[in-house]
Amino acid sequence: MNLNFNTKLAEGYSSNSQIARVLSEAWVKENSYCPSCGNLPLNEFENNRPVADFYCLSCSEEFELKSKIGLMSNTITDGAYASMIQRINSNKNPNFFFLTYTKQWSVNNFLIIPKQFFTPEIIIKRKPLAETSRRKGWIGCNINISNIAESGKVFLVKNAEPINRDIVKESFNKTLFLREKSTDSKGWLLDLMNCIDSISKDSFTLDDVYKFEDKLKVKYPNNNFIKDKIRQQLQILRDKNLIEFTGRGNYKKV
Repeated sequence: MNLNFNTKLAEGYSSNSQIARVLSEAWVKENSYCPSCGNLPLNEFENNRPVADFYCLSCSEEFELKSKIGLMSNTITDGAYASMIQRINSNKNPNFFFLTYTKQWSVNNFLIIPKQFFTPEIIIKRKPLAETSRRKGWIGCNINISNIAESGKVFLVKNAEPINRDIVKESFNKTLFLREKSTDSKGWLLDLMNCIDSISKDSFTLDDVYKFEDKLKVKYPNNNFIKDKIRQQLQILRDKNLIEFTGRGNYKKV
């Protein structure tokens, strides 16, 4: 995988945003592959398609690309807030590629956030554009990836080092079962995954997870059996090899 952009493709462009878009999209097309099946190359949709930028001809996964110069950040700027919420609720959201690059036009991070990790909670509404703006009143959004479980951040390139393709495919496909869950069931699983991420130790106990009972009760006030629900979700995560059960109420992060 060549981590350098082909800067010759920027000839004839004067806008920095146009240059970044042309170079980043060309890099993905030439160097990336489908994280689900490993097929390459990815195919481009026609220009100005409102939802996705790329798709896999083999397994039909779709991908939207966002890129920025500099380091990774927790907030990613996206488009219209209402459209994003509508896409999430209709389950028509594509997977999300996020690429960061250096001033020397070289990739330093390239990750995918699978679409099953997108929930309204991670979409932050921005302030409406001012009355003096050409698009006055328009409301955009940011994506807060700090609220996404670590299993939902699958790196293809991390700190300028490509990740083994088999590892990428395994990581991506491990959480596909979430797409089959109801909204409520998926919400519980994602919340438990975030709780486990918050535990600083690689090995943890059932009691460590029980400490999140009050927090979960606030989110699910109608559930009077939070501990029972915690145990149920831990069993699902164990069966899906996202955590390992080591015996007698002890677990290990995978």
